[in-house]
Amino acid sequence: MQPQYHQGVVPGAAPGHYPPPPGGYHPQQPYNPQQQMGMPPSGPGGPLKPPGPAQGPPGAAPMPQYHQPPFQNGMHPATSPAGPPNTQFPPRGPAPPQPQGQGQPPLTNQMAGLSLSGPPTQQHAMAPQMGQQPPWSPQGPPQQMGPPPPGAQPPPHVSQPPQPGMPPRPGMPPQQPYVNGSSAPPQMPPHGGMQPPPGHYQPPQGSMPPMPGAQPPSMGGMPPPGGMMPPKMGQPPMGPPGAHMASPSGPMPPPGQQMQPPPGAGMAGPQGYQQGQMPPRPGFPPQPQMDPYGRPMPQQPAYQQQPQQSKRLDPDQMPSPIQHAMPGQFSGDLINVFEQVMAEDEKAKGGIFYTNQRGAVPPLVTTSFVTVDQGNAGPRYIRSTMYNVPATIDMMKQTSIPFGLMISPFAEQAPEELPPPIVDFGEMGPVRCIRCKAYMSPLMQFVDGGRRFHCLLCKATSEVPAEYFQHLDHTGQRVDRLERPELSLGTYEYVATADYCRNNTFPKPPAIVFLIDVSYNNVKSGMVHLLCREMKNIIHNLPIDVGQEKSNMKVGFITYGSAVNFYNIKGTLAQPKMLSVGDVNDMFMPLLDGFLCEPGESEEIIDSLMEQIPTMFAESRETETILAPAIQAGLEALKASGCAGKLLVFHSSLPIAEAPGKLKNRDDRKLLGTEKEKTILCPQNTFYNNLGQECVLGGVSVDLFLLNNSYVDLATIGQVSRLTGGQIYKYTYFQADVDGPRLIADVTHNVSRHVAFDSIMRIRTSTGVRPTDFYGHYFMSNTTDMELAAIDSDRAVAIEVKHDDKLTEEEGVFIQVALLYTSVGGQRRLRILNLALKTCTQMADLYRSCDLDTIVNFLAKQAMFKILDNTPKAVKDNLVSRCAQMLACYRKNCASPSSAGQLILPECMKLLPLYANCLLKSDALSGGSDITIDDRSFNMAAVLTMDVLSSLAYFYPRLLPVHDLDPDQHTLPQPIRCSSDKLRDDGVFLLENGIVMFLWVGSAVSQEWTHNVFGDHHVAKVEIDPTSLPVFDNPTSKRLRQVIDLVRMQRPRSMKMAIVPQRDKLEMLVKRFLVEDRGVDGSASYVDFLCHMHKEIRNLLT
Repeated sequence: MQPQYHQGVVPGAAPGHYPPPPGGYHPQQPYNPQQQMGMPPSGPGGPLKPPGPAQGPPGAAPMPQYHQPPFQNGMHPATSPAGPPNTQFPPRGPAPPQPQGQGQPPLTNQMAGLSLSGPPTQQHAMAPQMGQQPPWSPQGPPQQMGPPPPGAQPPPHVSQPPQPGMPPRPGMPPQQPYVNGSSAPPQMPPHGGMQPPPGHYQPPQGSMPPMPGAQPPSMGGMPPPGGMMPPKMGQPPMGPPGAHMASPSGPMPPPGQQMQPPPGAGMAGPQGYQQGQMPPRPGFPPQPQMDPYGRPMPQQPAYQQQPQQSKRLDPDQMPSPIQHAMPGQFSGDLINVFEQVMAEDEKAKGGIFYTNQRGAVPPLVTTSFVTVDQGNAGPRYIRSTMYNVPATIDMMKQTSIPFGLMISPFAEQAPEELPPPIVDFGEMGPVRCIRCKAYMSPLMQFVDGGRRFHCLLCKATSEVPAEYFQHLDHTGQRVDRLERPELSLGTYEYVATADYCRNNTFPKPPAIVFLIDVSYNNVKSGMVHLLCREMKNIIHNLPIDVGQEKSNMKVGFITYGSAVNFYNIKGTLAQPKMLSVGDVNDMFMPLLDGFLCEPGESEEIIDSLMEQIPTMFAESRETETILAPAIQAGLEALKASGCAGKLLVFHSSLPIAEAPGKLKNRDDRKLLGTEKEKTILCPQNTFYNNLGQECVLGGVSVDLFLLNNSYVDLATIGQVSRLTGGQIYKYTYFQADVDGPRLIADVTHNVSRHVAFDSIMRIRTSTGVRPTDFYGHYFMSNTTDMELAAIDSDRAVAIEVKHDDKLTEEEGVFIQVALLYTSVGGQRRLRILNLALKTCTQMADLYRSCDLDTIVNFLAKQAMFKILDNTPKAVKDNLVSRCAQMLACYRKNCASPSSAGQLILPECMKLLPLYANCLLKSDALSGGSDITIDDRSFNMAAVLTMDVLSSLAYFYPRLLPVHDLDPDQHTLPQPIRCSSDKLRDDGVFLLENGIVMFLWVGSAVSQEWTHNVFGDHHVAKVEIDPTSLPVFDNPTSKRLRQVIDLVRMQRPRSMKMAIVPQRDKLEMLVKRFLVEDRGVDGSASYVDFLCHMHKEIRNLLT
């Protein structure tokens, strides 16, 4: 009997803890399906199935249930996130029953409208009439009410309870405040039988007073009766079902007090009508100002009209990814005016995420979750912009939502997650489809008693090899399905045969070559001495392959200035030997034996070499350096050794020496942001492109560590890294004492992380769709295969998928990613990722299943490619119009009828305007003359390689308050909105985006805090540019340094920290990254862009 393979949670196991595989099997050891181990079955009914989140051992107390809102992120209330193992590819028998939810009923999805005109001013606010909702009206602010004219009689009293915000009427008791502390009524549930539109969200808005003659208002939030028509002009509009209202300025004032306008509030509406003046109806004269009793008010002379500022929306009322407390709230307040995205997703989807449901939307990248692989690859490896694919091309074009995949095949896993198992079929090799060559996976259906299998990608039927045959059970599935990773998991690896290797020869272990620029700049800055001093610690962190006790990777060393120097570090030598090649026009490898060695065998020789290099070049005065010949030397060295590898190049200046790859200085930053910027963002010649292609063919990747003091033309030399799947690091004005720890941390992380060499990736899809466009650092010699000389755990690539035929709802969309690579131990393997998506014919289903973070990452990578071929204005306008089209299509086809003045956003895209504005303001897309050309190219290259989590932090930086840290806590403080409004004079805030980090210190921060952290009572005396804080033995200093270390550990790059006191000249740098504010270059704030986006949507709907 074959060994049982089971991955899941046994009954009674604590959440997040998983049992090891059966005895004698390790998930990372080669798995031989032919061996017989004679293990008994796990139970009478077959292998154990992981329980749902609410299940436990018999007799144990029931575990708590978590209820999701209806259609929350594409999940139906009846759908449980935890189900039986793999019931989806496709169902071959009766589906097992899903666990039923217990406890409280699912929550309803709340919605609100948003008013551009702001709260009513100088009057008693009245709640809207039942079933009516004020619009985000372009017609101007609400009317200003005044006292009744002399002699007028008030209307007869109607026996009604007092209305919110109104004084008590005669004979009625005074109004009591509501339980939430405000005078606004609590939120009302939807009308009986009415449900909110799926995924429907409206930002909050203020209330509009009723027109003269309208019925007295009642409690808001109730939908109108079915079949009611939209309101006419001048009447309060009706809100969609399930909508509720909230004033942008917070709770209503108590009875007897007037609503005071916020600071800066004015009278002028968007269309020029003054406060208290309504626009004329077609064919009617302008209406006079009316008071609360329905009578015309006396007109004021024109000269008494005072100029007023336009009203300002409260940014705290805008959709935000960050949870925050609204004004007037306290920690125990359970009534949140605004639902925050990250906190809600953490609550709804945090914990265990099972991948057995086809088309299930995964948790956000910011959510803490553990993936249990049950047939689909986990979201850390592959994410889709949509998990319910439109069935027709027309629907795709109407919505403008891109169908893209974000693939990070070697992403780091959570500690509780099991690594992908390795399957070894021996000389037989992996079983594949006879037509499309897809690999055996859960996407295959076995027929004819198990003798053939049907491929769900190309619909072909293939014969099952005799060595792989197994009988089927009564449901049509193989009886050994759960014992084989390739039939039950979404992510696994195959051991490749010689047919998958270059020249049908198994590869050697890869190597790393250090290319060190020893010119004057690097010697003077201390980089050469620093790198040589730390080299011993760096090479001790080389990665170790599965099943090995030590690293098999080799290392080599090259130095260069105007010539190239090779070093023989063979362990049998007494001293290292240097061989120099002065003819850089015809580079060759002068050393055949001893250039590449294992660090353990040549430890003493390497140590001796690292001591000699700083001495040999201490008096170097070379300022004109080469670059391309040094990269050619490293390539020739690896080719001569017959192995793949990586070149770590430490370079300092523009290569202007007379040698291949010589470049001209074209530093003209004034062109950035203009129509001619692509002339300096594109490479000035094709030499480095061709060199990069040669490196890819040799399986050699190039990582650039730039330590420049001036222009180095990164747009040109960076092509070597882009084509080889490499990475770029930049340390401008490098000084060893300041930037040294950051450089060493980056180099150590670079050589120690999990990496795959000499890789080829192919994406196969089911019929009806196909991959068309590719974005990232890669090279393609054909239209299907992405060649990556190296890809590591921090890198991601994007693929756009398009329709080429109509889809059906029954079949779905299936995707298989196959990555052929050489491991760090020299073994040729195949990593397989499988993903199954649903198809839909209704747009509402599509908008419920989108992943906004992945959409933004995809659009950003796409924009980086387009900016090299189009003008900046064209790229930005296309991005804005595309986002507007996504939201307008939802408004037109999915939302309930409502006033055109309302901004209605789908639940999964309510942050799209925010992220779109952040993308438009980013240095990668809009960096102008205020940054260097190399900085702009560096940011563009960084975005192209970012995974979803890194891009989210890059576009929306994280702002952490650190002035009141709890010394007893060991986690990060709660982030706040990225706006200057959140900065306090008596506070200290940490701002970071994965590239830069600032510690902003308020001018009124306590002297005790300053003394504990900086050892100085005056903030003005604090050094501006330290990379680390001084070490003091007190709780405040320890806790702050702990927070900074935790932030750095979460990012793939070591960020340089700058301490910025309030009102310092460097404060302008901090304001560049406060993305919700108006940019220092005049770019729109979040609120302004939201208004602009609403205007674009209205233009598309009219």
